[in-house]
Amino acid sequence: MHSLRILHPNTSSRIRLLPVMHGLTGILFLFNAIGIYRSPQPNWFLVVFFLVLGMACIGFPFTMKRFKKFSEANTVARMIEAFICFTGSLYFLSHLEPLTGLLLFLTGGGLAYVGWMEYKIFQPSYVKMDTTGITLPTTFSKRLVGWNELNNVILRNDLLTIDFKNNRILQLEILDEPGAAQREALNTFFQSRVQ
Repeated sequence: MHSLRILHPNTSSRIRLLPVMHGLTGILFLFNAIGIYRSPQPNWFLVVFFLVLGMACIGFPFTMKRFKKFSEANTVARMIEAFICFTGSLYFLSHLEPLTGLLLFLTGGGLAYVGWMEYKIFQPSYVKMDTTGITLPTTFSKRLVGWNELNNVILRNDLLTIDFKNNRILQLEILDEPGAAQREALNTFFQSRVQ
């Protein structure tokens, strides 16, 4: 059995969505600040709190590249956003605004789920090859692709290219690039299994 550490296939799409998700959460917090401000007796602490938090959420995507541990910082930010949504929903429910409270509760649940999913995607992933096929990581589990479903598999430099018989090509970025001898042995193994 052979194994290669790869960048998870869904990582690039998640990284493109990160700024959007943080920005939308920041806009929601700014709307919360406006809603609290427009109430008959505004709670000024919460108005300022949601304004600052909304601006921080909107600004986070612009500063997240400075963090050495990007995935951990993103997960912490996502969990803080979810916690604020859950506790904010209690505030709005206690002030007889059930629609806003329910919206914040659902948003908090969604943010917690997205945070968990991003945490799983940013963990080290492995593609495993054995005599039955290639095991690929997916968002929630693993998928076994049999050798009979493949036209060709090639490992070159830091890319593993998998050519499916249904004219689909999957390229995976290898994080721990194998040496020349190991790469040649893997390519020989792939060719023997595909044919």
